Amino acid sequence: MGDGRARAVMTVLEGSVAEGHWGEFVGTFEGGAARMPAQMLRSYLVQDTADPTRWRLIGVWRSRAALDEYQRSVATPGGVLMFRSVGVEPVLNIWEVGAAGPGLET
Repeated sequence: MGDGRARAVMTVLEGSVAEGHWGEFVGTFEGGAARMPAQMLRSYLVQDTADPTRWRLIGVWRSRAALDEYQRSVATPGGVLMFRSVGVEPVLNIWEVGAAGPGLET
């Protein structure tokens, strides 16, 4: 967007998690929420209602620069490690937040 302000970005990690690992997967997310990186504004773990084995870990970051800073500071991002802990190699997509409703700065 052309106004010169840093825009928030959203990372979406997606993978199929076997039903036997759902509790462990959710527990890992909940346990890691207290250690959310300073560059991140919010995170969500969501499960597809049409295909319950499909999960997404959504992170909202202050800016692309903040995401890049975090990625440089770790060998492997925490979300990737979370999926790998249940035997899944996730797919990553990065989205720029064009606008947001109340409660989230863009």
